[in-house]
Amino acid sequence: MQVILLEPGKLGKTGDVVNVKDGYARNWLIPQGIASPATNSNMKSLEARVRSRQKIQAQEKAAAEDLASRLNGVAVELSVRAGEGKIYGAVTHQDVANSLDKLGFDVDKRRIEMPKTVKEIGEYDISYRAHPEVTIPMKLVVHAQK
Repeated sequence: MQVILLEPGKLGKTGDVVNVKDGYARNWLIPQGIASPATNSNMKSLEARVRSRQKIQAQEKAAAEDLASRLNGVAVELSVRAGEGKIYGAVTHQDVANSLDKLGFDVDKRRIEMPKTVKEIGEYDISYRAHPEVTIPMKLVVHAQK
């Protein structure tokens, strides 16, 4: 029996059409909501879902590329309390996100990639992963408060 997988698992990823034994499909996969029978109507709805998912992903990538063009060359400057080259505490992803927010960019702090913990004054290379295919390099400049 052919079924369409609704959840990823050992048989394949979501949306795959796989061949399984009739009893396995009727007694386990379909009742548990892991798969649905591969009927013509289910196949058409699967194709429609795939097309809509691709359209949404294309829109997200376009938005990420637009953000990349606006963020290109932006240097994030943070003024922190420091003593003799070392800062009190550390510069976090949240600090960078707040600084970008003040510049007018709405970013998710979880997508900011910092190579190491920033505990000293200086310049650092950071990046923002706006989309799985779009990474935006930026500079982080940390200096002491006056």
